[in-house]
Amino acid sequence: MDVLKRSGAALTCAALTFAGAAQAHVAADPKQAIAGSYQAVVFRAGHGCNDVHATTAIRVEIPAGMAAARPQPKPGWSLQIERASPGAPVRAVTWTGLLPADQFDEFAILFHLPKEAGTLYFPTIQTCQGAVARWTDIPQAGQTGRLEHPAPSVTVTTPEPAAPSAGHHH
Repeated sequence: MDVLKRSGAALTCAALTFAGAAQAHVAADPKQAIAGSYQAVVFRAGHGCNDVHATTAIRVEIPAGMAAARPQPKPGWSLQIERASPGAPVRAVTWTGLLPADQFDEFAILFHLPKEAGTLYFPTIQTCQGAVARWTDIPQAGQTGRLEHPAPSVTVTTPEPAAPSAGHHH
């Protein structure tokens, strides 16, 4: 009987650990932005890896087609901007510092978004003391359902047509 109780407790603990890891992720805000606009996107790390390991780095990969990507520096964190060559578009941004596992933080990048509508995915790697969380899953065309480790994303929409002016008429 004791073995069954311990096995059940271990399974329950494992299930809760897996559920917490599957639900928490690095998220992008806002979820939607206008094509061709300048938009600050905040990547929010809700907690450390597995809720127990302090975050030591956040690396955000920038999708192709971004006209500009300018990261916001953070006090207490170092910042690295990766490019294929000097003057080339930004490929990735990495912040390195220390964020306790029971705290959250936000990491911002100002983008000049593409002129075409669509969904932009930002594969993100959260490095922690003793663990790594890869938020890099991108859905395949036609795929439905939740991803285990979803990459942060922003849906780029076309601008709404301007409403006719209700101006002054004689």
